Amino acid sequence: MGRLSEALRKSIHLSSLVIPFGYHYVLKDNRHLAFVLLFCALAISLVIEFNRFWQKSFRKTFHRIFGSILRRHELKDLTGATYLLFASLLCVAFFDPRIAGASIAFLSIGDTFAALIGMNFGKRKFLRNNKTLEGSLACFISCLIFGLWWLGNPWLALLGALTATAAELGNIALDDNIKIPLASGIVMSLVSVFI
Repeated sequence: MGRLSEALRKSIHLSSLVIPFGYHYVLKDNRHLAFVLLFCALAISLVIEFNRFWQKSFRKTFHRIFGSILRRHELKDLTGATYLLFASLLCVAFFDPRIAGASIAFLSIGDTFAALIGMNFGKRKFLRNNKTLEGSLACFISCLIFGLWWLGNPWLALLGALTATAAELGNIALDDNIKIPLASGIVMSLVSVFI
């Protein structure tokens, strides 16, 4: 995927901040309503995905519109958007609203900054997974800054940002759109019990 396509993809990715901001500021942390809306969005996304797999004409139209921002594996797998909606649904269902919002935002912000800084300024690759030190630092710093503002608790923000960065960096065969919010949400939920 070229730099322009990746930049476009990440700008769309960043727009998923509408989920945590909408959940908190528009829905006033109403878990039930947020869950219903995310469930409907996920259902629509799955209908689109399955039509894309099974209907040739629909697939052609879908690829004409979105083909330039799809990763190679997304041609035969679910798109990142569907994974993001699924992870957001789980975050809303199982985590405190503030932690759920931070977890989803860590994905939107951290993954975006990791990719953009890593692609443009990354010089030090490590762990045989094409990730760069610069990209990982960008992920951590952006998540930490957001977490300090959103959570108001430096320990939660620090541990959540570290976990999100480790999940983004990790080589586990699971989509980042699931790994980052769920890992950071679980850690922040456990830590919140003790602080």
